Amino acid sequence: MIKLNKKQISDLLPHREPMLLIDELYDIKKLHSATALVKVKKNSFFVQGHFPNNPVMPGVLIVESFGQAAAALTAHGLDKSTYENKLVFLMGIEKARFRNPVIPDCDLILKIEAIRSHGRVWKYKGDAFVDGKKMADAIWSATIVDKK
Repeated sequence: MIKLNKKQISDLLPHREPMLLIDELYDIKKLHSATALVKVKKNSFFVQGHFPNNPVMPGVLIVESFGQAAAALTAHGLDKSTYENKLVFLMGIEKARFRNPVIPDCDLILKIEAIRSHGRVWKYKGDAFVDGKKMADAIWSATIVDKK
């Protein structure tokens, strides 16, 4: 089973701390699906201000986590020479639902799937879980662009 750690993910993505949210990517089916782990910690950068004394992972960061997991899945599956000097950018979010608050000090598990690709444009769907309970789901699209 292929498993990517945070260092290997950072080799695929331009994101750096504190915005590199994905800690692991595993159960990878090349260019099709993967599972990502986001360790939501008590000292995560958003905790102090969202919300004091009642911290919740912002929904936009859950969507960002989906996007990073999808970008890593795509980058990992493409031939290195094809992906060299490229970036994956979020294009649109068709649907995002936040079903339960994600509270720090948990493992957020993201199940993502590439549902369509057409040239440089990809469409994905994902579900987010904590302890088997669905926290959020989304459908989004992204594109592969040249680095400038």
